[in-house]
Amino acid sequence: MITTRLSRRHFIGASAGAVGALALTSVGDASAAPAAERTWSGGRSKNGWQVLKTAKSFRVEGSDRSVQLADGDAATVLLHVVRRINYEMYSLRSGDVHGWTDDRKVKEEYESNHLSGTAVAIRPAAYPVGSKGNLYPNELVVVRDILTELDGVVAWGGDFETPKESHFEIAVTPGHPRLKGVARKITGWEAGPGNEGAGAVDAFAPERRRRAEAFVRRTA
Repeated sequence: MITTRLSRRHFIGASAGAVGALALTSVGDASAAPAAERTWSGGRSKNGWQVLKTAKSFRVEGSDRSVQLADGDAATVLLHVVRRINYEMYSLRSGDVHGWTDDRKVKEEYESNHLSGTAVAIRPAAYPVGSKGNLYPNELVVVRDILTELDGVVAWGGDFETPKESHFEIAVTPGHPRLKGVARKITGWEAGPGNEGAGAVDAFAPERRRRAEAFVRRTA
């Protein structure tokens, strides 16, 4: 496990003892070793999206950070993930958020999704490939709530055989109806009165916890 800063431990430690549901935890502590770094040569990333020569930069609401992503529904969904982490887990600092890149060197195939602008890594230096069990129980509740809210459109690297807990990716192909539906839902929250979506969510509400636990069981 990677040692975290005391300030972060203090920030979430007050209620950590109350969060222990098995369905919300990482899937075991054993982690597969990452493969050797190699070059991704395909025209599409692992999730089936077109590799981009450049990508649009988006500001992360609630912070002074920005991230480059594939424009359209993919950006809408991934920005929602980043916003919720910023609001509910830790404030984003310089260098915390990594999106699109033209660097084709990858340790795991899923990292190729950065080439298509359909993945983000949040604090990848703290949560690298092959390391697992680094999130506090409270943080896992938030992550599971985000994944449930997005109906499987986003996958989390903490669930992969070779994990990377900083990694979130679009898990469906371009134009998938579920992606369009989730993006439309997020856009509606953003245009609404502000009582839904990022910044207005209680991931620890009993009903949301029950939905997250059911989603983990259904998708395990």
